Amino acid sequence: MLSTARLARLNAASAGVAEDVLLACCGSRRWARLLVAHRPYPDLDALLAAGDEASYDLTPADLDEALADEAVVGQLPAADGPGALAAHTALRAAHAEYERRFGHVFVICLDDLHPDEMRNRVLAEIHTRLDNERDAERVKAADELRRIARGRLARLIAGQSQMSGIKRFHPA
Repeated sequence: MLSTARLARLNAASAGVAEDVLLACCGSRRWARLLVAHRPYPDLDALLAAGDEASYDLTPADLDEALADEAVVGQLPAADGPGALAAHTALRAAHAEYERRFGHVFVICLDDLHPDEMRNRVLAEIHTRLDNERDAERVKAADELRRIARGRLARLIAGQSQMSGIKRFHPA
């Protein structure tokens, strides 16, 4: 099975190579190092559990590092048709307000959503989360990063080249 072979390669890779691969799933070096240190993983479920546990152990500095890494990844699918420009403008404004209020990018896991649903989900969620207190939003952002990393780990082992998951909404 291909995923078994990919997991075996991750288990056998040097620490530096494995860390680099895992950083594509979550931008916290500590998170990646924790996963590298606990190898070998007998199966995908064990790797996913380790990823979750490492996510829960992120310090505020680790979370800042992971959020900063999100700035380079992720675009929503292009929207066409009536209202597309208005929706895009609304998303840009909401995202700018989010970054101003919280000092970091807006992250949301959109795994398992149809591309047509993503834009509305992001807009609704960003407006909801703008009402959060700073500490509550950091907890929510950390949980979204954990979910994103989990999806990326699963896709990495499955051999799917698309790693974005959507980490960050970044209006063009």
